[in-house]
Amino acid sequence: MTFRGIRRNQGSSSGNRGSSSQGGGSGNRGSGHGSHGGASGSHSSSSGHHGSSSGHHGSSSGHHGSSSGHHGGGSGGRGESRDRGYSTPGGGDRGYSNAGGRDRSYSTSRGRGYSGSGGGSRGSSSGPRIYQSSSGAIPQPDARVTKVEDDLLGSPTSRMAGLSLGTSLPMRPGYGSKGTPLILWANYFALQAPARLLLYQHSLTVTPQAAGKKLSHIINLFLQTPQLRAVLQQAATDFKSTLIAREQIATQSFELFYRAEGEDEPLQDARRYIVKIELVKALSVGDLVSYLSSASMNTQPIETAPIIQGLNILVNHYTKSQPSDRIATIGSSKSFRLSGSTGWSLGYGSKAIRGYFTSVRAATGRILLNVQVNHSAFYEDKSLEWLMSEFNKQRLGLPQLEQFIRKLRVKVTHLPKKRNRSGGEIIRVKVISRLAHIDDGKAERDHPQVLTHPPRVKRNGAGAEEVHFWLDAAPGPSTSKGKGSASAGGRYISVYDYFKSAYNITIKTPGCPVVNVGTKQRPTYLPAEVCYVLPGQPMRRQLSSSQTSKMIERAVRFPGENAQSIKDEGLRTNGLPGGASPTQLEKFGATVSPTLITVRGRVLVEPKVIYADNKQTLAVAGNWNMVSRNATMKFCRSATLPKWKFVNFEMDQTYNVPKIGGSELGKIVDSYKKVLVSAGLIISNYAGAEIIRLNGNDDPTLNGYFQNLAGQGIKLLFVILPHSPIPVYNRIKQLGDVMHGIHTVCSVSAKIRKGGGMDQYLRNEALKVNLKLGGENHYVQPQGLGLISEDKTMVVGIDVTHPSPGSSDAAPSIAAMVASLNSKLGQWPGILKVQAKRRQEMVSALTEMLESRLELWRSRGRHSAFPENILVYRDGVSEGQYDEVLTNELPQLRAACRRKYPPADQARGLPRMTIVVVGKRHHTRFYVTKESDADRSGNSRAGTVVDRGVTQARNWDFFLQSHAAIKGTARPAHYFVLLDEIFRARYARDPMKNVADELQMVTQSMCYVFGRATKAVSYCTPAYYADILCERARCYLYHVFEDASSVPFASGATPEEIEWNLNRRYQDAIKIAGSLKDTMFYI
Repeated sequence: MTFRGIRRNQGSSSGNRGSSSQGGGSGNRGSGHGSHGGASGSHSSSSGHHGSSSGHHGSSSGHHGSSSGHHGGGSGGRGESRDRGYSTPGGGDRGYSNAGGRDRSYSTSRGRGYSGSGGGSRGSSSGPRIYQSSSGAIPQPDARVTKVEDDLLGSPTSRMAGLSLGTSLPMRPGYGSKGTPLILWANYFALQAPARLLLYQHSLTVTPQAAGKKLSHIINLFLQTPQLRAVLQQAATDFKSTLIAREQIATQSFELFYRAEGEDEPLQDARRYIVKIELVKALSVGDLVSYLSSASMNTQPIETAPIIQGLNILVNHYTKSQPSDRIATIGSSKSFRLSGSTGWSLGYGSKAIRGYFTSVRAATGRILLNVQVNHSAFYEDKSLEWLMSEFNKQRLGLPQLEQFIRKLRVKVTHLPKKRNRSGGEIIRVKVISRLAHIDDGKAERDHPQVLTHPPRVKRNGAGAEEVHFWLDAAPGPSTSKGKGSASAGGRYISVYDYFKSAYNITIKTPGCPVVNVGTKQRPTYLPAEVCYVLPGQPMRRQLSSSQTSKMIERAVRFPGENAQSIKDEGLRTNGLPGGASPTQLEKFGATVSPTLITVRGRVLVEPKVIYADNKQTLAVAGNWNMVSRNATMKFCRSATLPKWKFVNFEMDQTYNVPKIGGSELGKIVDSYKKVLVSAGLIISNYAGAEIIRLNGNDDPTLNGYFQNLAGQGIKLLFVILPHSPIPVYNRIKQLGDVMHGIHTVCSVSAKIRKGGGMDQYLRNEALKVNLKLGGENHYVQPQGLGLISEDKTMVVGIDVTHPSPGSSDAAPSIAAMVASLNSKLGQWPGILKVQAKRRQEMVSALTEMLESRLELWRSRGRHSAFPENILVYRDGVSEGQYDEVLTNELPQLRAACRRKYPPADQARGLPRMTIVVVGKRHHTRFYVTKESDADRSGNSRAGTVVDRGVTQARNWDFFLQSHAAIKGTARPAHYFVLLDEIFRARYARDPMKNVADELQMVTQSMCYVFGRATKAVSYCTPAYYADILCERARCYLYHVFEDASSVPFASGATPEEIEWNLNRRYQDAIKIAGSLKDTMFYI
């Protein structure tokens, strides 16, 4: 590392007037989910997680991890990695998920500070903005459903009910009434079923155990059993463990011999399987319909989940039973038509395909079928050699290549084609386990050597000339090699020479790595050029930034386009309605309406945003501007910069970008100072600027540089990076936040020097600076905050991030908690804890985490007592985990309060607690029915709330689209109340208050207090900040979150001991420096 100093130019302190156009981006890392789902080493182009270019990260979720969860895409505004879909700049729906793992949400909506409206291109879409039915009519919401909703919640008894129906979940107190009413389309279809329909649920058990594609094929063979052929005509299965039939099938076992797809008869040595079918229970669809349609709160509740699961199996059986080269399925509910698909290349061996998520949902008065657009990444179905060559253009190395092709299914092309009686080709399928390794076939701990003559591999990832296996003296026609033999005759031969002598094939690229389609103990090698990648295989790793851009370019479409696709192609992909032949669903007498349903919604009034000297600014479509014609509004509470410095990192050998010279750097610093001063910050203690040349992302001298800064007393470092995303960003955050206690604000060279846009960009950066240093950027008017404005309520955000596709097997799950300090909601310090178990969603250290936030409420918040109310927004929890939050996490929160609150407060029932789950990876979308109700992107306006039509009256939940999507279809956030001791107790007996309105109003206002943007974000700020904090933790452990080959296991230890020891190391690695730990260092 070399450096040269730059003069300490004090610059001007006058304020620059900012542009009102959309800002560019800072270099702070975009989250990466999914979700959440795994993070990449990138940063977004505006104030960190958002801006004018997408922030690459990794939930989701994920949530993140994850992903999981795999979402159909939505606006989101979120840049996380979990178990989560891709969202467009400003929150547009691109319906993307990384098919091989959890959901990932890419967004650029987070950091448009000072910008009043946003902008940006729409991508390649050219379809209708607004969806219209084929008749042009706008049907009113189902009057029967509306009556049930009104009757169910219309009585005083139901409105006053607290916990009811024998459940721990609070009943809905009523429907909201505030706001301008409107009618919306929803991406749901009514599903009608016969009143007396019974579904007989059977379990399927396969012995010996099988999994994945093989298990699905065994179940498919079972369905062809002659003894059951008649009864199975009206049966459906998930091709895993469950079969639904219209008749009871007696418990019995069937023997079958495995035969590959397309084979007429099993081979002579085919493996024998036993499939046992056993009746589990009868599921009454009629009982479900009766329960959902009942207008009485006294109706006996029923277990709805098994019936919904059975209907889902019926709906999705059609796509899962189609040939694998026609329709690809991912998980239980996502389908992608391969023949005639509208796919496009993403580069580096991957392509995108538009598909559909399909799921049955229970709602008041009816059963609904939810269908949502979903774009996913798949491997290109081409030669494996071509695929590997394309991937290697990224220059990521052999470990990453091996991770990329692991478990990939290929067909071999060097053998004569084999055909069945009907003339169809029988595909010879192999599954890649790994590349050739020097330890193949050799003994290791827990695995003795089984080969007499193990292979001889020159190096890991060796080519055909460098991999030798033992060939018996009289080789058979088998292509399996490397199995060794005890025979006296035989010799070692290279893969290259073997294919030339046995098949007259001269391998054209002998340097291309050989693949192992056997096991490590018994390897079987094939050259890549005789392997062809089978179609319909989802990607199992996160996309690069360039692939993400290509995904966005085509996936972003007008809301009207998506709605039309859902109605037409979405139903058609699932064989609905009225296909050429009846589906299993239709054989059971059930039908799906061919038209989207409509629901009632309301557009809430936007809260007023306040700056210094009580100056108000008008929010329009979820956006506002700090810069007026006459002056720039100042932050509500401006910070004083500690000793600070500016550095431009050059990396000539890695990134070929125009250099910033000393004179230009000085001008950038001057401009920065003007912007900071105009916002109200005090900028004394400037320690100069310098240019540092780094020798790549791993330059070891970077640590020494930060150590010198700390020795000089530098507390704030402004950094210019040559590129985004860039791996060195992770190291900078690790060195600054954890090791040396220096706040770092990262920018990108191309953004910070972009002429007319630089002022806007710097103003976005100023938002982060003030928050990091303890300032408060803006407030929301007290009227919009309800009881929170009384300064007796602490608001908490909780999230968990998990390993993502491409992470090491040693990567942990990490929990994050943020909490407000006072009623201004301007500062949210956070805390991080490593989870006890990887991929564990329920937080294991909540008691300690909440205790620390309560202490800060009193110390930094300057309160004499602990808060009377604690409002928790919990991110990343799926519907199936609601009960776990109440049984696992709530007791920990209670325990923290018992430790901290004095007995007198506890005797008064303090603190009161409300827990609201924030859902982002759902598949519900709404579309305006009239052009006059649309914003400029074709979506409904910011503040649109829906709490009926697609919900259940017996639960308390609502959908809120708080933001304005710049592109695509806006994805509302879903809020579900798990516990309420605050709102109902406070407002239920006040005839002038509507409890539902109060929570919806507070939640909407929570989307306007996000300090890193001058816009409403797509979900509430506490959950948003917790997500950002999770993503920062991924930076500190980037070596395990972003490198699947990084496996720091200790030898000779049990898995439990390894995990415990690693978690201790990981906790130390995310322990924030003492001088920063109570700040918003993560912004």
